[in-house]
Amino acid sequence: MYIADKKRYDTMVYNRCGKSGLKLPVVSLGLWHNFGDTSIYENMKQMCFTSFDNGITHFDLANNYGPAYGSAERNFGKLFREELHPYRDEMLISTKAGFDMWEGPYGNWGSRKYLIASLDQSLKRLGLDYVDIFYHHRMDPETPLEETMGALDSIVRSGKALYVGLSNYDGPTLKKATEILTDLKCPFVINQNRYSIFDRTIENNGLKDTAYELGKGIIAFSPLAQGLLTKRYLNGIPADSRIATDGRFLNETALTSEKLSQIQALNEIAMERGQTLAEMALSWILKDDKVTSVLIGASKPEQILDNIKIIGHTDFSDEELKKIDDIVNS
Repeated sequence: MYIADKKRYDTMVYNRCGKSGLKLPVVSLGLWHNFGDTSIYENMKQMCFTSFDNGITHFDLANNYGPAYGSAERNFGKLFREELHPYRDEMLISTKAGFDMWEGPYGNWGSRKYLIASLDQSLKRLGLDYVDIFYHHRMDPETPLEETMGALDSIVRSGKALYVGLSNYDGPTLKKATEILTDLKCPFVINQNRYSIFDRTIENNGLKDTAYELGKGIIAFSPLAQGLLTKRYLNGIPADSRIATDGRFLNETALTSEKLSQIQALNEIAMERGQTLAEMALSWILKDDKVTSVLIGASKPEQILDNIKIIGHTDFSDEELKKIDDIVNS
């Protein structure tokens, strides 16, 4: 049976999630990749152990993470049952629903029918009575926002989630959703959105500033732009890279000659800072107090240890920030 490191809280930093009482580690572990049935279970265990031993208390899932759909939740549930269950009250476990999960009209988007049924399925796969955070995974252009937010409120009142979050929302919709959830007195505390040096969408659509003004936290996913902001592609496309072997979320068209030049220029700034490119990219996400935590993905424990080196090194000078912006906008 796994026994957690007694020094696990010595170095991790925990940020308050907006104006709520909830704190998240500045680095959280996302189970989007490498926790499905095509991955090695022993490696999953070691990644979770390494994370928790170093103060990463937050494990982020979704109903359709895999492959196959549901397998990441099922594998994490097995790991929780066999090894991690003594530490349940020290852990934040989150999941989501909003993308396609099962066939038919009730397995997608944001209806009350889908969200409540999906969470019931997730809890069975995870072997939990409740999750700490339950997210609506994306905006639904057809379902009334009042219905979706009402379903989230019902889920909290049922005891199946402690807090709720929104993922992939924009600023104006976030503001409307917050008004509804505030009226319902529902503990909505966090937004999960894609954010990286290369992807500034939450700055451009108003989500980042709106969340801060409303007192809501932000957790950023894909902070390394699916690997572009690492040393992997400094000299082109390696044969064993995600671009070469997968192509679902990142393909060869993403690595233009202009993008490669940007990556190389950003790497020079990182070296001047005494960081790897990946470390700088993660640090950049946390450069101000508007982002609560950054979600990392990993394929091996060593990557997790590399990523937490950013703790205490997230400050940037105005000159560094300007150089980064100039490179991205060139």
